[in-house]
Amino acid sequence: MTSLRRSPLADRHRGMGANLAPFAGWEMPLDYGSVVAEHRAIREVCGVFDLSHLGTIVLTGAGAADCLQRALTNDVHALEIGRAHYTLCLDDGGGIVDDLLCYRLPWGYFTVPNAANAAAVLAALQACAGADVEVRDVKDGLACLAVQGPESPRALVEAGIDVGDLAYLDCEVLAIADPDVDPDTQDVGAANAGIPPAGAILARSGYTGEQGYELFVPAERAGDLWNRITAGGATPAGLGARDTLRLEMGYPLHGNDISPATTPVEARLGWACKGSGFRGEAAYRRAKEAGASRRLWGLRALDRGIPRAGCAVLADGEAVGEVTSGTFSPTLRIGIAMGYLAAGLDAGERVVIDVRGKEVPAEVVRPPFVDADPKR
Repeated sequence: MTSLRRSPLADRHRGMGANLAPFAGWEMPLDYGSVVAEHRAIREVCGVFDLSHLGTIVLTGAGAADCLQRALTNDVHALEIGRAHYTLCLDDGGGIVDDLLCYRLPWGYFTVPNAANAAAVLAALQACAGADVEVRDVKDGLACLAVQGPESPRALVEAGIDVGDLAYLDCEVLAIADPDVDPDTQDVGAANAGIPPAGAILARSGYTGEQGYELFVPAERAGDLWNRITAGGATPAGLGARDTLRLEMGYPLHGNDISPATTPVEARLGWACKGSGFRGEAAYRRAKEAGASRRLWGLRALDRGIPRAGCAVLADGEAVGEVTSGTFSPTLRIGIAMGYLAAGLDAGERVVIDVRGKEVPAEVVRPPFVDADPKR
């Protein structure tokens, strides 16, 4: 059996009594006692996730932008220094290999694929790279902390991190003071100006729908930073709360809501296909021209019952779709879901979800399910 990879913060999670679980080849915190409490802390105050399992890939060199333009769907040539965007990696048939963020920094580009798909994205980037670009997987030397929630700026400032006036999807080189060096003698900016994993990145991004920040830092600095952020009032949160938070926003999860078996057209992600010359473009254009026979929708339960992935969706007694993600919403106190429904169904229509033999009435909705906005 292959051993699970461990975060640089693994010992801290154990010390805090985290419920650890395997996830995409990693041992990660599922929760610290209550998914609901952690979820609410992030919606109402702020919390911090250890996301060190996420892939982290650096691209440098004159050909970096052209490499990304061929491998990913969004228009990287329109991405300014200090900005990030959401993009997709497609296969030749137009299926979604992964969805990810791409950041442009003064020294080059930084991409963050999902943990389970990091190797596939790395292979796609390497296949599109010429002699004038270096593609490096920097996962082994890097940790990721995500501080999310309306009080996240305050928590980070109290932890000694200056978030400035970063807007949504802004990013910058992160200067982190070394606690073991006299602050009057160290040049913090110079010490952190390098390329990851030696350098660090601060981005105003996240997967919760709340104002938040993601920090990519050298692994050896993660422990001290985690301590300072939690001391600043951020509640430790696990992947369980991250999933309920993202589902309340209607953010798709690769492996559930999107996969190589789904297209950007079906998943309503055509807005992330603004580039040209990318792998799978011809198939994507054909799918767009043909139109989708099914679409990804939100489903709000109208009675007791929690939809789960795989539940059939019915209309007038006929199967019209299937749930891909479902949960109990801690904010709304009802069951919510996402799923693919036959073309022709629209927001406001009533359907039935078969939840283990119980017919649960539901309304078709366009997410988000809650009043949250990361751009606030």
